[in-house]
Amino acid sequence: NPDGTLDRGAMLAIMNPDDKAGLEAALRIKDDMGKDNVEVTVLTMGLPKAEEVLREALAMGADKGILVTDRVLGGADTWATSTTIAGALRNIDYDLIITGRQAIDGDKNIKIEGDSVVVERQFDDRYHVLKAKMPCLITALSELNEPRYMTPGGIFDAYEKEITVWGRADLKDVDDSNLGLKGSPTKIAKASDKVKKGAGEVVTPDSPDEAVTYIMSKLKEKHVI
Repeated sequence: NPDGTLDRGAMLAIMNPDDKAGLEAALRIKDDMGKDNVEVTVLTMGLPKAEEVLREALAMGADKGILVTDRVLGGADTWATSTTIAGALRNIDYDLIITGRQAIDGDKNIKIEGDSVVVERQFDDRYHVLKAKMPCLITALSELNEPRYMTPGGIFDAYEKEITVWGRADLKDVDDSNLGLKGSPTKIAKASDKVKKGAGEVVTPDSPDEAVTYIMSKLKEKHVI
């Protein structure tokens, strides 16, 4: 955009792989501890169309979806977005927050022990076992796990559930100077729509059946089907 922000209206509404791995981690905790003992709430900030991402999370097994959307929040960079999400989270009673993307390492094998969470933080040649009392926050990389697929029943149920929508008025302990475009210290200096493509992968199947099998495996790998 001319104002140095991303044109999010032109982007697809999809869940990024790191966030999906974090959701899967939460769902596995729910599987281990029982659905009557764990409630998984997914929260995102974005345009109204981001509701579709929350529907996907519900179809995977999340219990509630919250969308934070408001015109005054538009143009936010990562700082203003983080500030907004923090203000929204102050409305929620939680034990554990799982977000996507950590700078240099990933948290593996997440489990709950009493009032604490235990993770293995993976490095190149070793891992650290960390234990922290809840409430706390951990982050996840896409390598953390293999996210589950949506189920037909889950998709149906996801569209039966109501998405909670919050705006600026629902953010707690947040100053307007840290929100939206005016609260964003970073701007895009230069952008290009010319994306350099890699060489790609050349496959020469021996038969049409092999070609179909290969294509289907790739579609499943990318969670298209």
